[in-house]
Amino acid sequence: MAIEVFRRSEKKYVIDNEAYLKMRNFLKTYMISDKYNKDDNTYHISNIYYDTHDDYLVRNSIEKPIYKEKIRLRTYGTPDLNSFSYIELKKKYNGITYKRRTKIKLYEAYDFLNNKIFPENNGYINKQVLNEISYFISVYNPVPKIKISYDRYAFFSLDTKDLRVSFDRNIFFNTENLQLESSEKGNRLLKEDYWILEIKAEKGIPIWLTNYLSENKIYSTGFSKYGSIHKRLISLTKEDDKCFMQQQLPLLAKSLL
Repeated sequence: MAIEVFRRSEKKYVIDNEAYLKMRNFLKTYMISDKYNKDDNTYHISNIYYDTHDDYLVRNSIEKPIYKEKIRLRTYGTPDLNSFSYIELKKKYNGITYKRRTKIKLYEAYDFLNNKIFPENNGYINKQVLNEISYFISVYNPVPKIKISYDRYAFFSLDTKDLRVSFDRNIFFNTENLQLESSEKGNRLLKEDYWILEIKAEKGIPIWLTNYLSENKIYSTGFSKYGSIHKRLISLTKEDDKCFMQQQLPLLAKSLL
């Protein structure tokens, strides 16, 4: 039965390609690369983030409350409707992230999340997690809002699974085509030579890694992909409204003469 439960702290950083290459070589001394990084290459991840009609979940997250939650649908590689995906329910309380997720076929996930159709009983879906997600849906009634995709290179600690370091680049977002099986990327979030570094730890960041970050002046930014994209879209909307008003004001003034 596919169930994954995580409880950990998460720190995020924005670094350039030079810093990425240097840190990746350094980490190989202490950690092992993810099995999906075949031939030492990145692997592709795509997500659909669900939110309320008025974007409550992301707006609340941006305010940095002591408690927040979100839901997303994730796939790896280039999926089709019969590929496995993951529905992930993430909650963050007082700086600690709790994640519950379950494996599910992509077409089943669409039916469940978009139409509230429960999948048939099978051996790969965890019903307990699905019921938790169902309750979340009943409270927020979320709808698909945005597709975010990127390439990832990741590391695990050599001895345990309590430390994970990942690097994400080529981050694209799409608000029109919200199908994970589609190859349409949309718009780029960051410049091509920038990476999002994320460090996830259950027992705290080890001293050797803390020292490396300090010596190389790599500082946490609290970066959120979904939150950053939402703020950009809001900014563009305001700019469009401003341009529209600049066009209309002369006409309005003329009509008042």
